[in-house]
Amino acid sequence: MTVGTFTPRPGAAPLPRMVLSQALMEAKLLLRNGEQVVLALVIPLLLLAAGTLAPGLALGPGRRIDVLAPGVLALAVMSTAFTSLAIATAFERRYGVLKRLGVSPLPRTGLLAGKVLAVLLVEAVQVVLIVAAGLLLGWRPEASVATVGPVVVLVIAGTAAFGALGLLMAGTLRAEATLAAANLVYLLLVVCGATLVPVHSYPEAMQPVIGWLPSGALAEGMRQAFGPAGPSWSAVAGAIGILLAWAVAGALATARTFRWE
Repeated sequence: MTVGTFTPRPGAAPLPRMVLSQALMEAKLLLRNGEQVVLALVIPLLLLAAGTLAPGLALGPGRRIDVLAPGVLALAVMSTAFTSLAIATAFERRYGVLKRLGVSPLPRTGLLAGKVLAVLLVEAVQVVLIVAAGLLLGWRPEASVATVGPVVVLVIAGTAAFGALGLLMAGTLRAEATLAAANLVYLLLVVCGATLVPVHSYPEAMQPVIGWLPSGALAEGMRQAFGPAGPSWSAVAGAIGILLAWAVAGALATARTFRWE
């Protein structure tokens, strides 16, 4: 039979195309959700502006914007890769969406890859908006072409770490419990996780613990990458190592405990 223009072609599309389609759909759904937009975009921008403009706030030596802007970039990664991903996936599991997608031509590994790619797409939007807001507020980072490599690796490692932890929570807890737990962990890491305040500003006894948290590692790595000394792979290597350790541990735990329904 001759295949015409409108003749159906049975069979699954190539895996990369399916993953890309899934990622675009996931990103659109996230950006259409008002609560997730507030979490991913509005809150980080408000914290950046309020922390920079509020009188009497001390964050250590140097200008506040130089401390806050890299930390808010880390916060944006955490809000999307952990909190938003955990909540969205948990409710998809509750309503049977994951179960239905699990029997579609898109394999489960492709579904997870699509979710991760969607998170990276949203993070790209976040980075552009936060950097633009930071520049308007007077941020003048020591950025160059050499900065791109360390920052990109930090974002990817942070996304992997927080994404693995978010999926671990979404795959083991009920949707309502995930909603509460993800928001609680988010708030705790904002206050106690060295995202907005540098590690050295916390009590000395807490500093080693905070430095090993994924939030502290990512934020401090970002501050090193944009610091006055300029980007250095050696300066961010420790942060990348901590984030990758969290990513591996979270991924292994997720693989063993994740429930699709």
